[in-house]
Parts: sequence; structure tokens; C-alpha cells
Amino acid sequence: MERSLRLAAGSVVVSIVVLALKYVAYRLTGSIALYSDALESLVNVSTAIAALIALKVSARPADAAHPYGYAKAEYFSAVIVGVLIVVAALSIFREVYFAWEEPHVLDPSINGLGANALASVINAAWCWVLIREGGRLRSPALVADGKHLFTDVISSAAVLAGIAIAIGTGYQKADLVLAALVAVNILWSGYGVLKESIGGLMDQAVPAETLGRIRARIAEEATGAIEAHDVRTRQAGRMTFVDFHLVVPGEMPVSEAHAICDRIEDALEAEVADILVNIHVEPEAKAKQAGIPVL
Repeated sequence: MERSLRLAAGSVVVSIVVLALKYVAYRLTGSIALYSDALESLVNVSTAIAALIALKVSARPADAAHPYGYAKAEYFSAVIVGVLIVVAALSIFREVYFAWEEPHVLDPSINGLGANALASVINAAWCWVLIREGGRLRSPALVADGKHLFTDVISSAAVLAGIAIAIGTGYQKADLVLAALVAVNILWSGYGVLKESIGGLMDQAVPAETLGRIRARIAEEATGAIEAHDVRTRQAGRMTFVDFHLVVPGEMPVSEAHAICDRIEDALEAEVADILVNIHVEPEAKAKQAGIPVL
């Protein structure tokens, strides 16, 4: 978790630096497309702060009021990211509308374009770090932040291309067209972030590949039991929760059944990081003949 917090704090610093560079680029060129790019970076600052707060909250240990911990706080951060992305896109559409009514002349400032290009390079490097480390640390907040930065990189590249076309052809409205396309791209990014975060808040199951690994480990380690059935999973931030019923012979001593459960739990903890397992032991009369057979 300390690694996640350091990355989140780094995102705040990087987003502020990128925002400053892009605002300078906008002021030097007067480009509405660069204004849209700078506005997206303003959202990046807000979302980076939201992610940092969410990670701090999710790091708190479980207590009496929250016995399953605070891991879901990261999903609230991702929801905030999605909402702010949508707000930014609407603001860009507004600027495009007014600028379309009153066209302006772009200033082909090399310094301005260079500042925007530098900001894009910084963003590209940092989003790669966030997506890679966020996936490794199983942090929805960091992954959401990284994916949004990736759309920012694409938007910035398109904006620079559009400005070059506008300056080269003299068709100033090309700048506005690119700004509108950036807003559409931002909206699509916001939809993706909201979809993933809502899935987490709704106790979405683990991916099929992870579930397959979990079922395989149960089958391998449940020697002495008869079957396991009703396997259920859910994700909450970096945490994975698994519960299922384990059917054992009716005459099996409690201590022996408990030892099987301990063996399964140890195997699952080694297979999946940050997992919490809950096993309900049942006598053989409860077997469904449709669960996980014991190998």
C-alpha cells in the first residue's frame, strides 16, 4: 500500500507540472484545442488528488464498523474521475461553440507547441507507470488514473496535428474540430472509467481466468472432502473475497475438517494476493453432485 500511496502522490505532482505546461501552450498560441487539452489536465489534477485520498482511506485496517475493510473507497475515487471527465468534455464543447461563432487567428508559437509536446511526453511516461504498477498492485484508482492519462496523450497528439493543419492550410476552424474530437474522446474515457468503477461497487465477480485458478486450487487441496459447491467471488479494490460450501463425510472429526479448510485457505492465499476465504463445512447429505470434485 505504501507503493500505491507514493504513486498517487507522484500523480499529483506530475499532473500539476503538465497542467502548467499546457496552460502556457494555450496562452502562447490562443488555440481552443490546446485550451481543451489544458482543461483535461485540470481534471487530471483533481482526479489525482481524489485517488490519493481514496488510497489513504482504503489503506485503513478493518474495524468494528467496517469488518471487511475500506478497500471499496478506491471505486468511489474512480466514480469521481468519471464524473469530472464528463464535466471537462462539456466545458470543451461550450468553448468550441462560442469560438465557432467568433473565429480567431492562431499564433504559430514554436515555444507554445513545444511546451505542449513536452507535457505529452511526461504524461505518456507516467501513464505507463500507473497502468503497469496499478495492475500489479490491483489498485482500481491507479489504473483508472493511468487510463485517463493515456487518453490525454492521444488527445494531445491529435491536437498538435490539428494545429499544424490549421496553420499550414489557413483553415482556422480545424483547431475547433480537433477540440470537439478531443471532447468526444474524453467522454468515451469517462464512460469506461464509470463502467469499471460501478462494476466494483456492485460486487462484480473475479475474471474467469482467476476463478478458474481458484476452483483448480480448491480441487487440488481438498483431499479428504467430497466436493465443494456454490463458489462465489467478489472484488473490492485490491481485495478478493471467496466463499463456498465444502462437503465432508458425516463421520469426519471437526479437527480434520478444519485442517482441510486451513490447507485450502493457505493454497488460495498463495495463488491470489490479498484474498479472504470463507468456507462453510457441510455433511455428505448436502452434496449436490454438481460442484467441484476433489482430485
